[in-house]
Amino acid sequence: MTPFINSNFLLQGETARGLYHNIACQLPIIDYHNHLDAKAIFENQKYQSITEAWLSSDHYFWRALRSNGVEERYITGDASDYKKFQMWCETMPYLLGNPLYHWCHLELKTYFDLDLVIKPENCDAIWEHCNRLLQLDSHSIQQLLLSSKVDTLCTTDDPLSDLAYHRKLSVSDFKVQVLPTFRADSLFDIENAVGFNQVLRQLEQVTEIPITDFESYAQAMLSRVQYFADTGCCLSDLGLKIVDFALCLPKRLDYIMAKIQSFELLTQLEIAQFKTAVFRVLGKAYHKYGWSMQIHVGVLTNVNVRRLNSLGSGAGFSVINDKTIANNLSLLLSMLDEKRQLPQTILYSVNPKDSVVLGSILGAFQDSDCSPGKIQLGSAWWFNDHKSGMEQQLQDLANLGCLGRFIGMLTDSRSVLSFSRHEYFRRILCNFIGEWADKGEIPNDADLLTQLVENICYLNAKRYFKFSHSHHKI
Repeated sequence: MTPFINSNFLLQGETARGLYHNIACQLPIIDYHNHLDAKAIFENQKYQSITEAWLSSDHYFWRALRSNGVEERYITGDASDYKKFQMWCETMPYLLGNPLYHWCHLELKTYFDLDLVIKPENCDAIWEHCNRLLQLDSHSIQQLLLSSKVDTLCTTDDPLSDLAYHRKLSVSDFKVQVLPTFRADSLFDIENAVGFNQVLRQLEQVTEIPITDFESYAQAMLSRVQYFADTGCCLSDLGLKIVDFALCLPKRLDYIMAKIQSFELLTQLEIAQFKTAVFRVLGKAYHKYGWSMQIHVGVLTNVNVRRLNSLGSGAGFSVINDKTIANNLSLLLSMLDEKRQLPQTILYSVNPKDSVVLGSILGAFQDSDCSPGKIQLGSAWWFNDHKSGMEQQLQDLANLGCLGRFIGMLTDSRSVLSFSRHEYFRRILCNFIGEWADKGEIPNDADLLTQLVENICYLNAKRYFKFSHSHHKI
């Protein structure tokens, strides 16, 4: 019987198979948004078990286990790694149609050369086989990245990070380029007065700039942008739960800053005014340094208060927000564009209904002052990074923009095994394009289709981010 994950997995026609096997699978990987730890990469860490590799930090898995009625102690609790993995094997047969079913079997095949279906009967065999390989040097983080043909990856880093391990990696002999990303969320989070004031104090210490008003706050933020730029950073990121926009005079910003530092309650208008001003300061800086600005919108976080209190934030209890975004997001972009200070921008929404909204916004702010495709529709994100979600994102971009300039896939993951999601995307992409060609909806021209696949899988991102580093040949 043909294994579930085989050479033609997800490839339905000869055109799709040719595009994948002859082109896409040969290309290096640029992963411009992930959550790997630079320290772990530098120290070349290994996973102690397949449970640690799969289940220890991924809320996708946690939500699936909860949906199957598994007790929390076998998810984030004190149960043994083996018992947690056993629960995962018991859950998998109920996840047919879930992207986790594809991802996990693809990872088993890619990194462990294992064709077994994940189910209770195969639990011990998978556990023993994977754990044995994870102890080998071939399965250290660095070696897994190299075997995945990763050219460049960008981690996600707090503005206060010292980036010590990025600096060490930059002068090491490790062939993969590891760059930081300026994740600015903590600089906007003024609703959390206690946490934000702690950020202010730490920012003062790191920059040696006393923060007494908005202007000094801006200078401290810009100091950190400069520090990241000096460490090779060329991307920023920002998660916006709600897209706010409200302008005000500088004196008003100083008044709001004083209220924040006095722990006074802010009005919704004051919150919007402050965040808009911070967005302007940082957006102009990103443009100055030639960075790309990522904006993630549409998440409603920590909706289960009981679980938030018992497990903390980021444990798998965020959902899709249905707030409208078009007006305020357009105003934010226009504010920077007015004086030609809008940086390259990648727009993502976790809400699938926003894909066409973002796709239409792209065309309003494209410009020739940066790389082609200056404003990008980000890859299918979070609740959308499954087969139908990726296909819908590709279709929306093709309908509303310039698919041939798309900068491709990312992992958005804390696990190095997740780099197989690039293979997953590339198979879906080649099948998507191949079906068009087979139906006669686009020319079945080998050169034309080759260029499209090469660009989306690798070359567009390399040009867009101006990555010169490469230890792979294509």
